[in-house]
Amino acid sequence: MNYSKWIAHFARNRRDRPEPDWSVPVTVRPEILAALLPSLEQFRLGDGGGPASLIAFDAERYRSSTEETRTLVDLWFAEEKEHARLLGCAVDRFGGRRITSHWSFTAFCLCRRVSGVRFELQILLLTELVSTAYYRVLRRHSPDAPLTAMCALILRDEAGHVAFHRDRLAAAGRSPLGLDGALWQAQFWVCGLAAATVLWTSHGRCLRAIGGSRTEYYREVRNELKRFVVLLCRAVEPVTGIRDPFYQPRKQLIPNIGKETT
Repeated sequence: MNYSKWIAHFARNRRDRPEPDWSVPVTVRPEILAALLPSLEQFRLGDGGGPASLIAFDAERYRSSTEETRTLVDLWFAEEKEHARLLGCAVDRFGGRRITSHWSFTAFCLCRRVSGVRFELQILLLTELVSTAYYRVLRRHSPDAPLTAMCALILRDEAGHVAFHRDRLAAAGRSPLGLDGALWQAQFWVCGLAAATVLWTSHGRCLRAIGGSRTEYYREVRNELKRFVVLLCRAVEPVTGIRDPFYQPRKQLIPNIGKETT
């Protein structure tokens, strides 16, 4: 893995980040705000507002594998903390509370702690992917200009985080090709769609209130999962030289889940 590339990326990404104008008068209708605000409160807690670090029982083994790995993990979570700061500003803008607990966050942290760092990294990657879907729908239908600007900043960061994870997996030899790759894809899709459903359970009311839909959200989720697998395939194929019929980049193993209508 090219550590220097990603350390430079995180350093460069700290520049040219225009702060949303939180002083603009709030014009969001009360019935929309009633659904929007709890969602932002929960995202602030989960998106760096809690333990902004790896917390699996064996996380230190991964962090201390090299000095560059420790640096990259710290830079990655520093951006997650920045997301929590931005979301906190949005919560404050709309008169909300900076909550410190929620059932979904408790379950999220428990899974990360007990699963081991390898699976924790997958949990965090899938969280980045389904959160990207959430922020895309939120930005598309946002009723508030500063909120739109916040989503743009977070989406910019999430794109870098997802690419970082893709490079990490490719460097570790995680190929989606062949029979083993097909099995990996199957669990990746199942876990990803499960994560998407947990997010929709907590935040679907918000996205519906601003004009989004379940169909739109799951379409974004499927696009993110598919894009990740296809690009990972392209990253590892020149190294392995394998094109196995078990892997077909445009025919995912679980393509139709989540296509429910509104």
